[in-house]
Amino acid sequence: MSHSPNEPSFREGVNLMFNRAVDLMDLKPGLVEKIRVCNATYTVRFGVRLRGDIKTFTGYRSVHSEHMEPVKGGIRYSMGVNQDEVEALAALMTFKCALVEAPFGGSKGGLCIDPREYEVHELEMITRRFAYELIKRDLINPAQNVPAPDMGTGEREMAWIADQYKRMHTTDINGAACVTGKPINAGGIQGRTEATGRGVQFALRAFFRDSEGVKKAGISGTLDGKRVVVQGLGNVGYHAAKFLSEEDGAPVVGVIEYNGAIWNDNGIDIEALKAHITAEGSPKGFAGGTFVEDGASLLEADCDILIPAALEGVINLRNAHRIKAPLIIEAANGPTTAGADEILRDKGTVIIPDMYANAGGVTVSYFEWVKNLSHIRFGRMGRRQEESRHQLIVDELERISRDTSINWTLSPDFKDKYLRGAGELELVRSGLDDTMRIAYDSMAKVWHERADVTDLRTAAYLVSIGKVAASYQAKGL
Repeated sequence: MSHSPNEPSFREGVNLMFNRAVDLMDLKPGLVEKIRVCNATYTVRFGVRLRGDIKTFTGYRSVHSEHMEPVKGGIRYSMGVNQDEVEALAALMTFKCALVEAPFGGSKGGLCIDPREYEVHELEMITRRFAYELIKRDLINPAQNVPAPDMGTGEREMAWIADQYKRMHTTDINGAACVTGKPINAGGIQGRTEATGRGVQFALRAFFRDSEGVKKAGISGTLDGKRVVVQGLGNVGYHAAKFLSEEDGAPVVGVIEYNGAIWNDNGIDIEALKAHITAEGSPKGFAGGTFVEDGASLLEADCDILIPAALEGVINLRNAHRIKAPLIIEAANGPTTAGADEILRDKGTVIIPDMYANAGGVTVSYFEWVKNLSHIRFGRMGRRQEESRHQLIVDELERISRDTSINWTLSPDFKDKYLRGAGELELVRSGLDDTMRIAYDSMAKVWHERADVTDLRTAAYLVSIGKVAASYQAKGL
């Protein structure tokens, strides 16, 4: 993404937003600096024999804050990976975990690689070697540093990393907890794949419960009927679009991909579009909407909610003035540059910040980590007991009906739902919903009660930095 020459970098943007928040806080300068800087960044260069030659790769693992351990953060595979980006993302992870009360410090990793250039067996060799370099320095460890998927990686790569850890630590009973985002059959948790997109849905629901926030955005009513544009139909964008359109009655009228976009005033069938892109490699030719060659132009389309769900810096100084959506929810990390953020704030656009909006992934990762440490599936102990107690109530109600000749019956739909105890997926969704509600309320309270806080991003930083500062102070720093 090319920006204006005077556009700050992603890292500079994070620092600018951090500074805006700490200027409103009463913290000692030394503590502010301790929270600002990354504790450590490890750079590794390793060789892998591929196609008859040795190929050298460069990777990073950055630890921003150890106010809580282990530290947590994804590993991304991208040619754009560099130290500055990794350190900025690690800082965001610290604040994200603090905001949603996940007991982790912030970390991030990356490997300079285009995964599309390699066969699966080659990627496995590269991933295992990268993991080896990090594991032997405890930069992957269930008690110290717990990675997760990110851009360019998924559950397959996490399974390779977990297996590599277990090969090197054969007696660690908690080895599966060294990484999250694993497949179910390798110690993963139900609901992890959809978690970030589901978190975006829950974040929007929380926002629309906040009548004062909705008023500040200059919109009215509920989520139902709100027109949505989604940029990026990857894992996060796809799930967010699917859930909002299918469960909340919010039609997705525009979907933007890197090679074009689709527009349909009546709403897009997300499943059909996803299937088309998977088959054809492009949205072009999709029958369920109009193809737009210049996909990025739809960022400026007339809609109620804009969801940037892919790249950093897509909303920048070049296009911020033309953004029409009154509400932006940042499903990606850093999709709005610091300069654009200022322009949009001045316009009165409400931005639900990335630190909160995409925290669904780390929240469910936390649940997976707890599951791995407890060595038991959520719901296993209590589900059937819950069902049997509900059955007692239903039986008693039906007995009363018979004995009193009232002759009413419970509807089958009610009975089916009421008698079904919560399994792992239901419990994960419930925990995520609870987390997103509480975190939103903590931000909104600051946003609405303090005259010097005019936006949710600053409110989120204030809440997060306050929690990190309290942790350091409790340690005696």
